[in-house]
Amino acid sequence: MQRNRVFSTRVSVMSATAILCLSTIGCGPNFRQLRKQGQRALTEQNYAVARDCFERAYRKQPGDAENLFDMGTVHLIRGKERVADGNQPAALRELDRAIWYFSGAIESHPGMQAALVGKNQALELKGRYDQALDEAVWATAFVGPRAREQVYLARELEERGDYDAALLRYRQAVAMERDNAMAHAALGQFLHRRGNREMALVHLKTAYKLNPLEPDVAGLLTNLGQPLPRTTRRLETRN
Repeated sequence: MQRNRVFSTRVSVMSATAILCLSTIGCGPNFRQLRKQGQRALTEQNYAVARDCFERAYRKQPGDAENLFDMGTVHLIRGKERVADGNQPAALRELDRAIWYFSGAIESHPGMQAALVGKNQALELKGRYDQALDEAVWATAFVGPRAREQVYLARELEERGDYDAALLRYRQAVAMERDNAMAHAALGQFLHRRGNREMALVHLKTAYKLNPLEPDVAGLLTNLGQPLPRTTRRLETRN
């Protein structure tokens, strides 16, 4: 009887060990861990490691928009490096991959502005300016309409010298979201670039009142010799 109990105990221990071993065979970092490792490597500019982590995460969850975006970002960075090196064939390969991954991110999450911008940059680096503009037009039609998409399209039009169309889009952004500091800032900065100081100040001051932390607004007002308007919004402080 005692011998049977010992044997039974050994069998149970062996079974538990076997199950544990089987459960760990082929196991590695999970999707979330791979994402963290990849993002850390991306921050450290270790692009080969970042790409490997994101690709392994992709095999686990192919439709994750954030991971697709990060993969596009890695290839966009490598594409820029190849352009700087003068290696055009390698640059085109990297940029094509970036476009493919950014497109996947947009398909998974149509409102992902960062993926739209990334794809636009890759297209422009390939010299496909018309397609880049078409992407911006598509965003305003199918992602929006929101102030952010209008500003996105306005900047594309401004880059191509179509200032009247750009001004219309900047104004549409403000009209759509009158309390949007980013929209007022974008319009004010555009008007400043076009030499319309009076109207630029109106929108820059509005942007500051809505959000004193809106990027570049306080600095531009100061450079223009303007006192910063009073605002009821509390400034965030960091310890």
